[in-house]
Amino acid sequence: MKVIEHLAEAKRPLISFEIIPPLRGGDIKGLLGLIESLVQHRPPFIDITSHAAQVVYDETPNGIERKIKRKRPGTLGVCALIQNKYDIDAVPHVLCQGFTRQETEDFLIELRYLGIENVLAIRGDDSGYRKRLEHGRTVNNHAVELVQQVSAMNQGRYLEDLLDADPSDFCIGAAGYPEKHFEAPNLQTDIRWTKAKVDAGAEYIVTQMYFDNRHYFNFVDECRKVGIEVPIIPGLKIITTKRQLQSIPRTFHCEIPAELSEAVENAKGKHVMEVGIEWAAKQTQELLDKNVPSVHFYVLQNAKAINTLLPRLSL
Repeated sequence: MKVIEHLAEAKRPLISFEIIPPLRGGDIKGLLGLIESLVQHRPPFIDITSHAAQVVYDETPNGIERKIKRKRPGTLGVCALIQNKYDIDAVPHVLCQGFTRQETEDFLIELRYLGIENVLAIRGDDSGYRKRLEHGRTVNNHAVELVQQVSAMNQGRYLEDLLDADPSDFCIGAAGYPEKHFEAPNLQTDIRWTKAKVDAGAEYIVTQMYFDNRHYFNFVDECRKVGIEVPIIPGLKIITTKRQLQSIPRTFHCEIPAELSEAVENAKGKHVMEVGIEWAAKQTQELLDKNVPSVHFYVLQNAKAINTLLPRLSL
């Protein structure tokens, strides 16, 4: 079932999650435990991140060696597990960075064979690695180009002319940035880029994490002003450690309000997570009271905080 169909049929705001595959060579048991923990909340869909190859430096008997590797392969397998074992719709992330358009097409074909109907098309983070393009291979440099590629497949147009090619039928999601993308000069310019993705075929938007709902409501208002009418799903993250006060703004380019950061700094030990949960509970309840279509939680690897949060909400 498509994400937009879940949203259209819902009688109340939905709750969805985002997780990441295990590290290369890691044990699947931890991931299975995480999914089992999330299933109890009956999410209609779960997002699974994708990870391109990146430059790493390994210490070897011959000294430090520069290597190219994917630290977290397995997105396809995790999608198949969620969709077929748990009967929950999987939403794999499809990236520009680190993948050629030909590799993207292969990935989309494999998803289609698995009966997966949803994708989130994003540019992805710069991994520091540029794949050599040989034999006529090309890349999508921006998310709008990736959306265009998926939309073309939905119309039966592949990278090569194929006789009697069947069209795919993916529901395409795109990312939105309530505090603007860090490369955009201003929010208005960023929203024009967002509209370009919707015009290219994106059917819903899920936002980058943020910690002040005023950013979300303003973002929605500005999107509606320029004619973006698709559902806009707020994305939230529960702060659970003090070091996230530095890592989250550095990685995701979002602001942590002073009230929240001071409360986290002053909390001791396990109370840090409680501060984060309490903040997220107020933030989420306000969104639910405003009848947002869904709330998307960036769970990633640990469900303890979300399992504590959700029972406190009026769902």
